[in-house]
Amino acid sequence: QVQLVESGGGLVQAGGSLRLSCAASGSILSFDAMGWYRQAPGKQRELVAAIIGGGSTNYADSVKGRFAISRDIRKNTVYLQMNSLKREDTAVYYCYAKFPATVPEAYRELWGQGTLVTVSS
Repeated sequence: QVQLVESGGGLVQAGGSLRLSCAASGSILSFDAMGWYRQAPGKQRELVAAIIGGGSTNYADSVKGRFAISRDIRKNTVYLQMNSLKREDTAVYYCYAKFPATVPEAYRELWGQGTLVTVSS
């Protein structure tokens, strides 16, 4: 069974940068899409960035121009480069992957365990 393992979270000052990594135990080409979600205390989980199929990307409005999602197919890893971090970016960040529709729906989504990003003022 494919697993996702995040790393790279931590404490950073406002204005700083962090890079999150999500390593898959199998080929990331087997996924239709991969992305990053985040959940701040008391808030719903929200999509931050996604990379889809051929490599197109999309971002939440709140992170456009500051965050960048990328992937390294050889390393089966997806990255989230976060620049100009703000206090409101503080959250647990989760890596997400979605298999094609040929996979039974109950097994189509994968989540990592989450990594905490804390932005201090």
